[in-house]
Amino acid sequence: MPSPDVMDQYETVIGLEVHCQLSTNTKIYCSCPTSFGAAPNSNVCPVCLGLPGALPVLNKRAVEMAVQAAFALNCRVNPFSRLARKNYFYPDLPKGYQISQFNQPLAEFGHLDIVVNGTGERIGVTRIHIEDDAGKSIHDGFRDSERYSYVDLNRCGTPLIEIVSEPDMRSSEGAYQYLTALKQALQFVEVSTCDMEKGHLRCDANVSVRRRGAEQFGTKVEIKNLNSFRFVKMAIDYEVARQVAMVERGQRIAQETRLYDVGNGETVSMRSKEQAHDYRYFPEPDLVPLEVSEEWAGTLRKAMPELPDAKRKRFVETYGLRDYDAQVLTLTRPLSEYYERAAAASSDAKAAANWVMGDLLGALKAEGKEITESPVTPEQLGELVSLIGNGEISGKLAKEIFPKMFAGGESARTIIDREGLKQISDTGALESIIDEVLAANPKQVEQYRGGKTGIIGFLVGQVMKASRGQANPQVVNDLLRAKL
Repeated sequence: MPSPDVMDQYETVIGLEVHCQLSTNTKIYCSCPTSFGAAPNSNVCPVCLGLPGALPVLNKRAVEMAVQAAFALNCRVNPFSRLARKNYFYPDLPKGYQISQFNQPLAEFGHLDIVVNGTGERIGVTRIHIEDDAGKSIHDGFRDSERYSYVDLNRCGTPLIEIVSEPDMRSSEGAYQYLTALKQALQFVEVSTCDMEKGHLRCDANVSVRRRGAEQFGTKVEIKNLNSFRFVKMAIDYEVARQVAMVERGQRIAQETRLYDVGNGETVSMRSKEQAHDYRYFPEPDLVPLEVSEEWAGTLRKAMPELPDAKRKRFVETYGLRDYDAQVLTLTRPLSEYYERAAAASSDAKAAANWVMGDLLGALKAEGKEITESPVTPEQLGELVSLIGNGEISGKLAKEIFPKMFAGGESARTIIDREGLKQISDTGALESIIDEVLAANPKQVEQYRGGKTGIIGFLVGQVMKASRGQANPQVVNDLLRAKL
């Protein structure tokens, strides 16, 4: 592979094509369910099987989700678009064509703002169009010297949107950040789960290289069917190095489709693309053109939730959070909503953020649970933060109470009352504990009085230990200094 100095002489140009499955209950042109995991070829009917005489009917909910996805990606939704047949033949495509869109797509001219290595970048979204998915070929390997392949048509007719970016990305990290922002936006508006393990989000990467300063793009290579963001990044890095090495040797880069071999960490040739494949697009004769009225589009826009970028900015301005904290708390819509409810129930929004990001997310990760499965409600967490803020319990005591809340789903107040864990602020009660601690640690007392004042932290810790964490730390500090 080329040295870093050689690689620095080239610029990478990347464009992504992302297929996203919409979260409708039924398919895009029939009423078959879209549920995952059903028995092979059980969620099918004459329409999605392409049987003669079966006519498609467009799913209105799929169109609504596609429009909201377009708004989430800052696209212009076209008032008039047309469905078209995309003809090709493959075993898992029973109709012999997809119902897609060609030169009149649903939406165009969008963008996503991302941050790459601390620098803001705007990535253009060329177009979004709707289409139906194909089925799935399952290759079972060899048995009795014969190779067996099966076709499951349950996925046929599942509603998709294809999101085509401009070739604006200049690194694999940029592609990774773009996909992350794209997935987050689609999940926030709840048009897709974007579950890559179930095939709900799939990515093809178009990659080329050119000398720095050159205006003309190099020959593009398409890497197909990348099913994780990490593999997208790895595949692009390998492909860029491969192309640079070829250019340096004076070799011609072939326009082709390649696959990423995860085991070897390499891209491998799949088929040549010297000429564009002729899909023989023509307007779908069984479906009328799609019209999205201004009124309908306006209603759909109003129904959308606050998007991630806007929410991050508001968290910083309203709650005084750091940019990093706001980013973490808006990773998913359920997490952002949990935090807002916890902040509203607490006396300190910043402290609530720390508890959500630290103790709560840590406990959920250890249990393999999502934020929606948290046994601690936002209001319970907010109450715990408030109890610390008003001095009823110490932060140390709260750290002991929280695991009990998580284990049993009880409120902090219930646990405190049952176990007698209220913070001790009474000076008389604390003085007796402090006297015992000072008597038991004469060496540390002598060190403090000799000028080593930092030792008071040790003495405070001993008092907290003796009081089972119930002593008020500030009162203990004040009393210790007075006695010393």
